[in-house]
Amino acid sequence: MSGHSKWATIHRKKGELDAARGKIFQKIAKEIYVAAKGTNGNPDDNPNLRAVLEKARSNNMPKDNIQKAIDKAIGGGNGEDYESVRYEGYGPSGVALMIDCLTDNRNRTAMLVRSTLTKRGGNLGTDGSVSYLFERKGVIVTDKSVDEDEAMMACLDNGALDFIVNEDNYEIYTGVEDFIKVKEALESMGVKEFITSEVTFVANNLVELDDEQSEKVQNLIDALEDIDDVQNVYSNLG
Repeated sequence: MSGHSKWATIHRKKGELDAARGKIFQKIAKEIYVAAKGTNGNPDDNPNLRAVLEKARSNNMPKDNIQKAIDKAIGGGNGEDYESVRYEGYGPSGVALMIDCLTDNRNRTAMLVRSTLTKRGGNLGTDGSVSYLFERKGVIVTDKSVDEDEAMMACLDNGALDFIVNEDNYEIYTGVEDFIKVKEALESMGVKEFITSEVTFVANNLVELDDEQSEKVQNLIDALEDIDDVQNVYSNLG
């Protein structure tokens, strides 16, 4: 009986993990589609597509899924017509939130985002109310498989803004224009896998909350990310 229970638990957890991974892949595929639409699908000619593909690879998105999204975008015909929409607002304890969406129905997305914020102690702000608190940067996180000093010098030589040594990894921040150069420098040193590798928004200053307050904010972020139209949620939660 206990063996069957253990199997059922593992099977359920695997199903939940697969579902979560599938949702991430679905959202990244939408980003790839938007970035590649109207182009030849070559990332060398398209910096936006190149950045999204880096994100896809860092999330271990299968190559077939990536190629299908590109092929769909450049195949012509009547595909989806998504538009980018950004909502700004606040979560519990005044934490700043920036919510990026890709949608084919702006009214639906606005309703879902607004109701999710309201139900979980947040509220919508006006355009520009929190975006000034964030800056677009390249973020690279890798394990410590290469020498710390050598990795640090290689990153700084290629324009890295910051190199943080954590207990289990290196955390590197770059300007958008230097992101690829820094990543390629690490790859040339022998780094083959990246925990994180993407251009994203980073808060200039973080807000530190206690465990209970942080949990409320994180629950709100999780609920927002569960909305199909929501691509990314950025916060200044420490």
